[in-house]
Amino acid sequence: MQLDTRLARLLHVLIHMHLRGGSTTSETIAQMLHTNPALVRRTMASLREARYVESGRGPGGGWTLVCDLSEVTVKDIYVALAYKGIFTWGPAEDNPQCPVESVVNEYLKKALGSAENALLTIIGNTKLSELVQKIVVPGTNSPSLPASEKQAK
Repeated sequence: MQLDTRLARLLHVLIHMHLRGGSTTSETIAQMLHTNPALVRRTMASLREARYVESGRGPGGGWTLVCDLSEVTVKDIYVALAYKGIFTWGPAEDNPQCPVESVVNEYLKKALGSAENALLTIIGNTKLSELVQKIVVPGTNSPSLPASEKQAK
């Protein structure tokens, strides 16, 4: 089963943008994520609609971070992506009249609801700035870019 990596990828992008001074291009993001710029633009559109980034066209265009990472939680980004649900499995609807299916579905709905609430609480209490603070670049003690990435700016 293929996992949905949009949340992880966009958190990655937002933190890199912050570390790079707040802006970058779709092409640079595409290289970072090993994808293509068109997919980046489609994915970043949800962050633009939520007003976490702005986009510019043409030469010198690209994406600009317009939020403070100390004000944005992981849950905020999750919500901006408009996920339908955290888990990929759930109750069956094969035979709604079956009492066994009814008990199993009720159990799964309750378990999934509890797990989802717990996860949303955790990610709702985690600011993106907290993730930045945990970054340690090899050879340093700070969340700064390696020299090779500074030159790529």
